[in-house]
Amino acid sequence: MKKLFTNYNFEFNKNEIRLLTSFCKQTLKQTEGDNKFFSETKAFTSILSKLNNGGGTIKLTRDERTRLTHLLKNNTEHLNKQLKKSWFFKKWLYKSLYNQYTELLENHFKD
Repeated sequence: MKKLFTNYNFEFNKNEIRLLTSFCKQTLKQTEGDNKFFSETKAFTSILSKLNNGGGTIKLTRDERTRLTHLLKNNTEHLNKQLKKSWFFKKWLYKSLYNQYTELLENHFKD
């Protein structure tokens, strides 16, 4: 049975806020100049401002949560592919980021 109302309030710790802030900034750098990604730019700008305001609870809209979850899943899949075909040093660098993204998805963005 599907829930009628879903809560989009999140409690992130400092490391998760730092990770999400850098993720949003990276996404904005890649999408800002292109008109095709206007809605992504708008959503991630809003997420970034909410993360920078801090506070205890961060309230996301449904669209923001959906876009963030989708992009985090795509990044996690890409990092997993890179991990499988990389050598020791690169694997060591990617492993930490992959674990952080996976933990973030499991703790906060499970369906």
